[in-house]
Amino acid sequence: MRPLKVAVLGCGSVGSQVVRLLQEQSDDLAARIGAPVELAGVAVRRLDAPREVEVPEALLTTDAIGLVTRGDIDLVVEVIGGIEPARTLILAALDNGASVVTANKALLAEDGPTLYEAADKAGRDLYFEAAVAGAIPILRPLRESLAGDKVTRVLGIVNGTTNFILDKMDTSGAGFADALSEAQALGYAEADPTADVEGFDAAAKAAILASLAFHTRVTAADVHREGISDVTAADVASARDMGSVVKLLAICELRDGAVSARVHPAMIPASHPLASVRGAYNAVFVESEAAGQLMFYGPGAGGSPTASAVLGDLVTIARNKLAGTRGAGESAYAARELLSMGDTVTSYHVQLDVDDRAGVLAAVATAFADQGVSIQTVRQEGRGADAQLVVVSHPATDAQLAATVEHLRNMDIVRDVTSVMRVEGAE
Repeated sequence: MRPLKVAVLGCGSVGSQVVRLLQEQSDDLAARIGAPVELAGVAVRRLDAPREVEVPEALLTTDAIGLVTRGDIDLVVEVIGGIEPARTLILAALDNGASVVTANKALLAEDGPTLYEAADKAGRDLYFEAAVAGAIPILRPLRESLAGDKVTRVLGIVNGTTNFILDKMDTSGAGFADALSEAQALGYAEADPTADVEGFDAAAKAAILASLAFHTRVTAADVHREGISDVTAADVASARDMGSVVKLLAICELRDGAVSARVHPAMIPASHPLASVRGAYNAVFVESEAAGQLMFYGPGAGGSPTASAVLGDLVTIARNKLAGTRGAGESAYAARELLSMGDTVTSYHVQLDVDDRAGVLAAVATAFADQGVSIQTVRQEGRGADAQLVVVSHPATDAQLAATVEHLRNMDIVRDVTSVMRVEGAE
């Protein structure tokens, strides 16, 4: 049987591990697929760059477009990332009859429909399990295993860098800057950590999760995004005092037939399964009507874990090709309304420095009530002429809660609103 020929675009951390697994596990892959798999070429920017694995010189090329448009290429693995030239290369591969495996979360979150439509037009597969949470199998369960169920919520830790930083702040009492420096020293954070710590990476993944879970097109621009750079050691300590931890969460919800997707730091109870996710690990918590609550946990990044997900997709696509079939295409039939952040229902943890005198607590409670927000708990500590109030609200719309905080900031009795953070997972 003619070998299925694979082209790999990129030979960095993930690409090099894909190449290694293709070479080392060629016999096992052939047995699982039913035909040999042959590495036909690896596109790189520089032929002389140092690499984690040895690639035969004859397989290396800087002509990526020439590689993906070769007539004998059956499968293309794209692990170069970014929008361009990745989009052009994927579209060229599909147009020339090759199926594609990609780990490109940014491209899928920005322009996924263009890729899905090109795959449908070409009658080829487009798989992307590795785009979210590394080795954790979460996209295929949403795309296939839960396709007959109604998913109502996806709550996840999908960025290992931020989880490491927040976990370090919780366990050691370190501030954000020190925890970030340690993450960089250990290789968990890039020299420029903006994509991670400001939530861009997680927002792209949230868009993909929401699109699959709710059968609706959601882009990164539709996801409300806040990072963790403003989270302080005091915020983390306050969470600990109320039996909670701070995590950067990707939250995708279906409420009254509409979809919301957001990424922001939030306090979750220490009893919640996601609270125990430590270090650079990822986890995704899925709630559905029939299956109930499901949790997917594991290493969410790194060359080998991500390559594992890539190879899983490659095996599926290769089997489809041999059988003359293709997998499920884009699941966007519902086309549900997308909620703005202001219409999203959540709870707030608000910390205030106030005058320590009679009537202050009643005035603060009135400020919440005026916006239609009820108070769940309140804690007060006196400090001479000052007092600190910590208020946790019952669920309300984010717009109501934001208006409440703005009103509090303008009250004469409130000296400062020192911290505002959302609370999730308490119900």
